[in-house]
Amino acid sequence: MPGFSRFAAGLTGLLWLGAPSGFAATPAELYQAQTIVTGTGEPNRQIGFKDCLEKVLVRVSGDQRLTQKSEMLALRNKAADFVQSFRYHDRLEGIPIHDEQGTHDRPHDLTCLYKPAVVDKLLAQLGSRPWHGERQTLAVFLTTEQGARHFVLTADEDRGQTMRESFTNATGPLLMRVTFPKTRQLAGLDEKALPAADMARLDQLAKNVGAARALAGSIVWSDKELGWIADWRLADRGKTYQWQARGVSFDEAFRVAVRGAAQILSGNGQP
Repeated sequence: MPGFSRFAAGLTGLLWLGAPSGFAATPAELYQAQTIVTGTGEPNRQIGFKDCLEKVLVRVSGDQRLTQKSEMLALRNKAADFVQSFRYHDRLEGIPIHDEQGTHDRPHDLTCLYKPAVVDKLLAQLGSRPWHGERQTLAVFLTTEQGARHFVLTADEDRGQTMRESFTNATGPLLMRVTFPKTRQLAGLDEKALPAADMARLDQLAKNVGAARALAGSIVWSDKELGWIADWRLADRGKTYQWQARGVSFDEAFRVAVRGAAQILSGNGQP
């Protein structure tokens, strides 16, 4: 979306000041999905409908595994049937059309709106259910290592700003929220001590930041993997879950973190 990174930066700034520990999404917020398509023609719209269907099912349920189910193929082929309404937004709005570029190939945000009863029925067919509970704010305790450069991602330092923006962007599709601790709120935990810190201690620190619980992780750059190795931890209902992504961009590492957290908190188990 145009200006989204600037919006995310502003949102992240607000989150640093103290985020609410959780919120309940309204049906209007929950039962919609967005994707990027080229132009507004019918063929690409149908592709967009398929992508939005997968996204809304994961958004409502919190379960990222749904997209891998064999039953999804038949649903994707009928994706247009489930859309209540849709709208476009030109991502290049305000930018003049170039001589060689017509409106047919300009990128657009396609937003699809769905009736809750329709989506809930599809989830039932997939053996899932809506996640209507409170979406808790997570405090991110993250260590980063790239060669000789290593640090804890905090709210009050210039370094890591791009990562903070990226993490905030990753929360949007699942209506999650994150916040980041200030250096003084780490209680002396540095990049060496943080990965070994007990989740109960981190959950308590998260409450001090204004969040409901902690999402702990580390990302390490790997020349061999040609990307980041990301490890994540989150405690829920007396159990600590761990999951990993390898050879990914830090954008994808953060999406993996948020999707995994949503899957756990929605009661769908191990990411």
